Amino acid sequence: MLKFSIAAAPSLAMVGAAVAADLPRPQPPPPQLVLGKAPIGKFPVGKTPIGKTPIGKAPTTPGPIVTKG
Repeated sequence: MLKFSIAAAPSLAMVGAAVAADLPRPQPPPPQLVLGKAPIGKFPVGKTPIGKTPIGKAPTTPGPIVTKG
């Protein structure tokens, strides 16, 4: 009987821990999205007009090569 009770106690503890891990918990709400504002200190990539570069920045790709004749 003593061996049975010694073996049953850890088994019940493991079953209790498994049941507690499956209980639903309230989740925090998702973060609110900030619309219409760029992050401070970041350049909004892809938001400049085509053909324009931001002030102080050089174009990353050279322009087209045009040959006449």
